[in-house]
Amino acid sequence: MAYDWSDSLLEVDWEELSQLYKIAPLGHKPPEALKLAFSNSLYRCFVREQGRLVGVGRALADGVDCSYICDIAVHPDQQGSGLGKQIVARLIEMSRGHKKIILYAVPGREGLYAKFGFKPMTTAMAIFADPAQAVERGLIIDT
Repeated sequence: MAYDWSDSLLEVDWEELSQLYKIAPLGHKPPEALKLAFSNSLYRCFVREQGRLVGVGRALADGVDCSYICDIAVHPDQQGSGLGKQIVARLIEMSRGHKKIILYAVPGREGLYAKFGFKPMTTAMAIFADPAQAVERGLIIDT
């Protein structure tokens, strides 16, 4: 089956996108929050199969120094098909020219991103709105 790729916000059904994150499963992301996040992202990918949204991703970027790839989601029916890798590859290509391209991976998925050339950072740090949940999910180390 062929995929239809777009970076346009005009055809996005924000409720459908919210449902995709829920079933991917990447948690609850309200439609209005997704609209704001994707609208503020320099690069984005929306992937449809027969009109149905099956994959997405975005990159926050400043056009020069840093591009941060985030919010990659693939419909469960498409997981394992290589679609997620294609989304990441497109966002990396869109981000070329930045001094650095950054992402953080779900624990256990680091090997996938290493294949694209991502290396662990020794100085990365984060402030999470819910630090206890971030520790529980293995995203940060409780110090």
